[in-house]
Amino acid sequence: MGSNEVWNLENGITNGSSHEPRLVKTAHSLSSSSLRRKSELAIGLEDVRPLLLKRILINFQEVILGTKICPLFLAIPFAIVAQSYGFGRPWIFALSLLGLAPLAERVSFLTEQIAYYTGPTVGGLLNATCGNATELIIAIFALYQRKIDVVKYSLLGSILSNLLLVLGTSLLCGGLANLSKEQRFDRNSADVNVLLLSLGVLCHALPLLSQQSGNAGISTDSSILLLSRASSIVLLVAYMTYLFFQLKTHRQLFESQEEDENDEDEKAVVGFWSSFAWLVGMTVAIALLSEYIVGTIEDASSTWGIPISFLSIILLPIVGNAAEHAGAIIFAFKNKLDISLGVALGSATQISIFVVPLCVVVGWILQVDMDLSLSTLETGSLTISVVIVAFALQDGSSHYMKGAVLLFAYMVISACFLVLQSPKNQGNLIGSGYGSSVGLSSA
Repeated sequence: MGSNEVWNLENGITNGSSHEPRLVKTAHSLSSSSLRRKSELAIGLEDVRPLLLKRILINFQEVILGTKICPLFLAIPFAIVAQSYGFGRPWIFALSLLGLAPLAERVSFLTEQIAYYTGPTVGGLLNATCGNATELIIAIFALYQRKIDVVKYSLLGSILSNLLLVLGTSLLCGGLANLSKEQRFDRNSADVNVLLLSLGVLCHALPLLSQQSGNAGISTDSSILLLSRASSIVLLVAYMTYLFFQLKTHRQLFESQEEDENDEDEKAVVGFWSSFAWLVGMTVAIALLSEYIVGTIEDASSTWGIPISFLSIILLPIVGNAAEHAGAIIFAFKNKLDISLGVALGSATQISIFVVPLCVVVGWILQVDMDLSLSTLETGSLTISVVIVAFALQDGSSHYMKGAVLLFAYMVISACFLVLQSPKNQGNLIGSGYGSSVGLSSA
């Protein structure tokens, strides 16, 4: 038995078998695959004789060098060295942000590899759960340090980034690249996501409405916290219902019918256990960089004179999800809007009805008063963003003007969080309520 056959058997790949692992492509997996490439290390690997060394090289080739943004991996050791030797904390923040970009894309790749062996249902569940692993890990570390504002800022920023920046850029680029074609998309999955986003907006708006009602004794902190926890449980139930709807009863609405030329012959390139080991390692690296980011964000804000709200709501989501965002834009250029919408709306929905309520429940367990209360500014930004997207997608067609409007809205919101700061110069976010400190005042 040759070394290649041993490698295939160890990884569960049997040539010519009817049970050869394959995967039904979704919008998220197709978006991530657009940034992948074949490494030049493949040349000469056939001559490597020690089987263990060959396995290590193959895995390194596929996992580390298999993405077009692999040079950003260099930021990870630099961030660790900067943290270990006490370099400037803003540099630690910047390097950690850059290191998150390839890690987030590789987590998507590895969950896709595992999905080849687990089947479409379990694979879809993995993709849905791990699709926003970066945001969830950052939020948990911020919760552990009781930086509630950072949690809410970063999650709100992820929703706004997906709805306005990613979707807007995709529609704009797709419209400009296909001026002679009518761009259309399937409204069914988009309508489901917009409905769920509206539910998330309702749960965020209710605490603010109770605070603004003017009835004494109704909107106490304890009652808002209780309302937030009850709403979070409802949102998590809604998310499980959404998964059942997406993976079982109406799977055809979410499976991408758009495939690249070589998708029919695509197979798993990393074995199950190898993928699992790499996934654990990538998650540990994300956790480490997330701890650096949460611990240095205040110093970066103070040094650069940029409010924490802007760093968390605008900068962090852009860098952390750069690979996925780029994939959505690439497919919009190819007039495959269903994939772009699946990425943007799907990610925003998962953050709104899964990651946010899960953070409330985790805070409940950690005895941290994490709630769904937003300030008037953040609630208005979120609500209007969902309304604008709903209007833009209502007729199932697109052109570049719709994308331009979404981008203009994102620019205005970004400028708002950049220039509007709390009247009090509050540098300590620990234990504060959302909206109590919009950011650090610049010097």
